[in-house]
Amino acid sequence: MTKNDNEPAGGGPRRLSRRTVLTTMGALPVATVAASVVRATEASAAAANINPSATRQTIKGFGAMVHAGWIGDLTAAQRTTAFSNGEGQLGFSILRIPVGENSSDWSRDLATAQRAVALGGTVFASPWNPPASMIETFTRNGQPNQKRLRASSYGAYAQHLNDFTTHMRNNGVNLYAISVQNEPDYASEWTWWTSAEIVKFLKENAGSIGTRIIAPESFQYIKSLSDPILNDAAALANVDILGAHLYGTSYANFPYPLFKQKGAGKELWMTEVYYPNSNANSGDAWPEALDVGEHIHRAMVDAEFQAYVWWYLRRSYGPMREDGQISKRGAMMAHFARFVRPGYVRIDATANPAGNVYVSAYRNGTTVVIVAVNKNTSSVSQQFALANTTASGSVSNWLTDSSRNVAPQNPLSMSNGSLTVTLPARSVMTFVTSVSGTSSPSPTVTPVPTDPPAGGTGPRLTYTTSAWSTGLTASIKITNTGSSAINGWTLTFTLPSGQAITSGWNATYSPASGQVSARNLDYNGTLAPGASVELGFQATHTGNTGSPTAFTLNGVPCVIA
Repeated sequence: MTKNDNEPAGGGPRRLSRRTVLTTMGALPVATVAASVVRATEASAAAANINPSATRQTIKGFGAMVHAGWIGDLTAAQRTTAFSNGEGQLGFSILRIPVGENSSDWSRDLATAQRAVALGGTVFASPWNPPASMIETFTRNGQPNQKRLRASSYGAYAQHLNDFTTHMRNNGVNLYAISVQNEPDYASEWTWWTSAEIVKFLKENAGSIGTRIIAPESFQYIKSLSDPILNDAAALANVDILGAHLYGTSYANFPYPLFKQKGAGKELWMTEVYYPNSNANSGDAWPEALDVGEHIHRAMVDAEFQAYVWWYLRRSYGPMREDGQISKRGAMMAHFARFVRPGYVRIDATANPAGNVYVSAYRNGTTVVIVAVNKNTSSVSQQFALANTTASGSVSNWLTDSSRNVAPQNPLSMSNGSLTVTLPARSVMTFVTSVSGTSSPSPTVTPVPTDPPAGGTGPRLTYTTSAWSTGLTASIKITNTGSSAINGWTLTFTLPSGQAITSGWNATYSPASGQVSARNLDYNGTLAPGASVELGFQATHTGNTGSPTAFTLNGVPCVIA
């Protein structure tokens, strides 16, 4: 994607936009929801059968791109809205940033990347162009002055990518991965690569880069660009994530049989899209935004992607409006991002139990998340039947429709693994429940101390830190070693002198220094036997980067692993 795709970031000539190109190609027709939905009367749909034991892909997260050099950085408040997952927030766990051609630009996106990491997010990067000294021009399909990497510069380019990785690491951001090239097959404004060139770079140079490698990031998930990687064992050995964009990609082309055949041990990410194409091009257009809900569903279920990353985070057509508020398209993403957290696993569910109703389900331990999209103009009575469980209890749920955005609703009740709800017309709902028979987290949970867990020596805890000159991040993992569930938890510890918490994730922290209490949030208050929860914080320090010496969970001393 380029800054000229929708509106120019500054003066100068405007090039033909991607939207115009794809519409001309017939690849990306203007979408209107009303033309495609069935005007059904309210009726009972077939049951959506969900099998928590039938696991599919592990979810890495949901997120978006920030490029401060094009349209400015996020504000501090917008970063919190984007990468926190409470009410009124997006819950993004992935940030994509650019790899600048010049090292002098490498810190432009650092503040947002640091904040994303502090809130528990994953950061990866994509380059648009190598440094100018490594580029040569050529004529491609009759077009002069097109750019490609010099054959003699492959090694230098690998070092360039590695240097960027090192720069970010030295500034507190450990990149999860770096891409070889953004959209090498749609590069009229940046650098072209052929599939043979990508394979050559992966085989001969990518192994020297000190983080995971993403390729090829085709703009339209064009398999002829990625098939050669999968069919070359040496190239495949040096790629960790097969990345793809979905501009104009039909749902029929979402599945990738060759990846399922040869991609064992590799991750599959959707690293950029905006959808749908729209005349109004507004993130708040309704019911058009429902198409985003279906698109994410298809990306998870049909394509089995592990990550879903929007093009630009704060934009008129994006998940966050220019005023920092969540758009309707953002609400669609939040229905997944806030509740289907990194590490959750998609499980089998009846994907299309009724016309224009789309269901996907996910699991983490005993927690099950169900996301249901109803694009019909009338409500639908929908049963969700969980296999191999007789669990009963409270079901938390959130709703987006024409007037509400991810609004918490009154708890519902599941009985013997079955839940029947009315999906309002043109809506998305997320349901969170437990297959253990215990009540699921709800929007109004208040932590309540419980008796020490039976059958164990105390909760197990790991505590790791990453420090720099004046700050540090701490990651905490708590495991319930007992034989009964913990419903509501408070972790207590004393910070070393000079340390003060500035932000945290997956818990609320009070006070900022001294003896601190970290209390669960509404979605992670239940810890079944053997289950774990991960939390953490960012802090300043005055030289002492040590760790607390003791922790208690609901008053029970923790065993530090």
